[in-house]
Amino acid sequence: MNLVIFGPPGAGKGTQSKFIANKFNLHQLSTGDLLREEIKNKTILGSKISEIINKGELVSDEIVSDLIEKFISNKNFENRLIFDGFPRNIEQAINLNNLLKKYNQKIDIVLKLSVSLKTIKKRILERQMQENRSDDSEEIAIKRFETYEKSTEPVIEYYKKSKLLKVINGEGSIDEINVEISDIIEGI
Repeated sequence: MNLVIFGPPGAGKGTQSKFIANKFNLHQLSTGDLLREEIKNKTILGSKISEIINKGELVSDEIVSDLIEKFISNKNFENRLIFDGFPRNIEQAINLNNLLKKYNQKIDIVLKLSVSLKTIKKRILERQMQENRSDDSEEIAIKRFETYEKSTEPVIEYYKKSKLLKVINGEGSIDEINVEISDIIEGI
């Protein structure tokens, strides 16, 4: 199965994706991790990505799509992907569907972690202290939350119309969210 997990930055997508990947033997494909890997490797692309992220903006669809296709085309990950933080807009959603069709795959379920801005700010500040990530500050968190809400609303509607969307209460504990997600996946 291939699935998409949505939620604003700090909603717990990464944590939940790791849980899902382990429990259901899937591969987590985090666009954030792919982008940070480019930055860490100090590539030319990584420098450009770092500049964009540190402004609280989103990286271009073209850059993300090229990074994503490497995984979709890999037979080791066929129908075993969790798209964590992707797609972020309707163009990316359409492109993802086209890429998956190109490799005879599809999205089976879309999970949306619903979390308030107040909770996001609290989690982002905690994560910043623990992980010392340069993209974690209250100001950037607010901007990224607003950008996320605005850009993903059409994507959420797109998947809702396809009857793939399941909304999860992201305000609960990690374990509570794990159970809710497991129940949904096992019910497919």
